[in-house]
Amino acid sequence: MDHGTHQHQATAGHHHPPPAGAAPSAAATSWSVAAQATLHCLTGCAIGEVLGMVIGTALGWSALPTVVLAVALAFVFGYALTMRGVLRAGVDVRSALKVALAADTVSIAVMEILDNAVMLAVPGAMEAGLTSWVFWASLAFALLVAFVLTTPVNRWLISRGKGHAVVHSYHHAH
Repeated sequence: MDHGTHQHQATAGHHHPPPAGAAPSAAATSWSVAAQATLHCLTGCAIGEVLGMVIGTALGWSALPTVVLAVALAFVFGYALTMRGVLRAGVDVRSALKVALAADTVSIAVMEILDNAVMLAVPGAMEAGLTSWVFWASLAFALLVAFVLTTPVNRWLISRGKGHAVVHSYHHAH
C-alpha cells in the first residue's frame, strides 16, 4: 500500500502544500483519511516488527535486542513505504526522505510505543516465540490497539497540515 491510494483531504485539484496557517480544520479532516494514514504506518510497522522478531529469534537473541531491531525495522519500512509513493511523483531521494521523516515520525513513534507496551503487558507474549499462537495473537492485538489509538493522533496532525498531510501535496502530481 502506498500513499497513492489515499484520498486527498482537501480539494481534488490541489497539488501544492497549503500556505502556512491554511491547514484544514479538524472538522474538515475526515476520519477516513486519518485511518488510511494510520493503516499505511501500521503496514510498515507490522512488516518491520515481524521481520525483526523473526531475525532476532533466528539468531537466538534475548527480548531487548530483538525489540530494538523490530522497532528500527518498523521505522525503516514505514519510511520506505512513504518514500515509494513520493518517489513515484518524481521527487528526488533526499527530498522524499525528508517528506517521509516529516510525514511518519510521530505516527510510527506513537504506534511503536503502544504496540510494544501491549506486547510487554500481555503475560508470556514476548517469551512465547514465533511458533506460538500466544505470540501471534498478542501481536495482532497490540497492532490493533496501536491502530485505534494512533488514528486520532494522525487526524489531529493532518488537520494541522502535518503528518501525512505533507505527503498529500505529492498525490496525483505525475
